[in-house]
Amino acid sequence: MQDRLLGDWTSADGKEKLKLRSLDDSVYIVYYDGDLFRAYHSDVAEASFATVQDLNSSDRKYAFVIWKLSDDGKNLRLRSVNDKVVPKETKDSATIVALLTKNARNPELFGEEIEFQKEK
Repeated sequence: MQDRLLGDWTSADGKEKLKLRSLDDSVYIVYYDGDLFRAYHSDVAEASFATVQDLNSSDRKYAFVIWKLSDDGKNLRLRSVNDKVVPKETKDSATIVALLTKNARNPELFGEEIEFQKEK
């Protein structure tokens, strides 16, 4: 659990809100623009990833996000993993880790970056 991630965040353009809370020692609860998610942290290929599960949808699909927190803890950058590289249908965690590791240097691995600033 990264305590510095916890709190309220606003996107750089002010249009998106993100709230990160801890559920327990290894699970985050994320409120993002009206939707609830459960997130787990993992390090793969020297990068910090979050496995994010949509709690509002009936199928509760997973998505994968890479995150970077600035040294001062005030800026958070998120990029989703491209589902063409890691298909959403992939359920086996070993396969997911293998795909992330294999594609760690693939420029197509990630989507657009969103930057958030921590609210005071």
